[in-house]
Amino acid sequence: MSKEHVRAALQEARQALDNFLADEAGLEAVDRAAALMAEAIEKNCRIYACGNGGSLCDAMHFAEEMTGRYRRDRRPYGATAIADASHIACVANDFGYEAVFSRYVEAHGRSDDVLLAISTSGTSPNVVAAAKSAKAKGMRVVGMTGRAGSPLAELSDVAIVTPAGRYADRVQELHIKCIHIMIELVERRLDPQNYAD
Repeated sequence: MSKEHVRAALQEARQALDNFLADEAGLEAVDRAAALMAEAIEKNCRIYACGNGGSLCDAMHFAEEMTGRYRRDRRPYGATAIADASHIACVANDFGYEAVFSRYVEAHGRSDDVLLAISTSGTSPNVVAAAKSAKAKGMRVVGMTGRAGSPLAELSDVAIVTPAGRYADRVQELHIKCIHIMIELVERRLDPQNYAD
C-alpha cells in the first residue's frame, strides 16, 4: 500500500464531482428536489426516505438532519427514514424483503408527502416497489441513483442521477453531497434567517 493509492482514489472522486458539476440537468434536479421537499413541509406533509446498505445510512442521515439540525438551530422538519428494525423484520418475514419499504409507505404515506428513494443501481426491487406505492398514494418521488433510465429514475418526479464510476462508493459519495445541499436549500427557503450573515 502507498499514498499513491490514496491520491488515485481522491483524484477519481474529484473527477466524479467535476463531472457532476458540469451536468446542468443534474444540478437542476437537486434544486427541484429541494423545492418539492420544502413545499411538502410548508403543507405540513412528511418526507420518507429509504434505501439499502449504505443508501439506508444516507436515508437515515437525511432524516436526522431534517428533524434535528443541519448547521444552526431551527424548527424540526418532518422526515422519517424507513429503518425500524421490527417493521423490516416483520414485513420481510411475512411478505418478503421486496415489500419492506412499500408496506411502510402504504401504512404511513399521504398525498403530497415526498419519498426520497435511494438506490445506486436504480434497480433495487424494494426501493422501486416503494416508489410505485408512493406514486399510487399521490406522493412525489425524488429518486437518487447512479444510472439514467433505470426503473427508479423513470418512476421519479425528480431523478438525481450521479453516474460516478464503476462502483457504488463513488455514486454514494455524490449522493451524500446532494443530500446535504438539498437540506441547505430547504433551510434557505423555510428558515432564511439561518443564512442572513
